[in-house]
Amino acid sequence: MALQITTPFAIPVALARHPDHENLNAALRKLFLEREQAGDRYANRTATMQINPELYESRFDLFKWPEASIGKLREFCWENLYKLIYQFNNYDEATLRRMLGHSDAWFHITRRGGYFGLHNHPMASWSGVYCVDAGRSDATRRDSGLLSFPHPCASSAMFIDAATAKMKLPYSYGTREYRLDPGELVLFPSWLLHQVTPFQGDGERITVAFNAWFTLDD
Repeated sequence: MALQITTPFAIPVALARHPDHENLNAALRKLFLEREQAGDRYANRTATMQINPELYESRFDLFKWPEASIGKLREFCWENLYKLIYQFNNYDEATLRRMLGHSDAWFHITRRGGYFGLHNHPMASWSGVYCVDAGRSDATRRDSGLLSFPHPCASSAMFIDAATAKMKLPYSYGTREYRLDPGELVLFPSWLLHQVTPFQGDGERITVAFNAWFTLDD
């Protein structure tokens, strides 16, 4: 008899790419760099985590801004998030239309040495990261500016020997890391711990992040 393999515990991470990201990202980059120069007006002044000097974090109302580029990005993020919800929850279209999405959204500008520590996003169901500009990482630093997800099972690596050391994805125990390209969107459950490794390169690594939660319109 064939050995049956099942996956009783799995974590979905969805990837999408904006079809016109070059034009969109040029407008977003210009806007974000201008807003950074405005000082505290657009900065997050109530950060709950320590922000190192090489990283700028905006206010969390980004998706409410009136600029056309923000509207295009918001539409792209919501469209793909609703696709994910539809696919993983097996909802019919009538139920999906009743789901009202709420969000916080912000941007990060990271320069050499900037990073963001390990965290998750309580009180949200899904989170996303969109890459505006990946910056120019040093060729010798493969760990520069990675979106990194440590394995969520703390006991998964308590004992590793020859029988487990070479297990393939999705069963291996290592950290999952993503080097984002411009126009790429990553969606993942908000409870999943993640971090951004120190950016070692020139220019600016610019990303947009958001958290989403939903209510049913009765």
